Amino acid sequence: MGLVLVTREGCGLCEKAERALWTLGVPYVRRDVDREPKLAPYTFRVPVLLLEETGEVLLEGAFGEKELLEVMKIILGGEA
Repeated sequence: MGLVLVTREGCGLCEKAERALWTLGVPYVRRDVDREPKLAPYTFRVPVLLLEETGEVLLEGAFGEKELLEVMKIILGGEA
């Protein structure tokens, strides 16, 4: 399961989301919405956590450890 965090420099909500990922030890790839034109649809939605394989939006906007844990439980079938 690959995760992509769409973010931008200087975004406080993005930093909070990234801290939650670090704290929980969730592996992800960070992508900057301002540097990759294909991410333009997320310009006003960052941070956005995507499922890499499908591009499905798992979380967006203000989220932290609690919301991330809930999503991980769903993805892993209640095993998180």
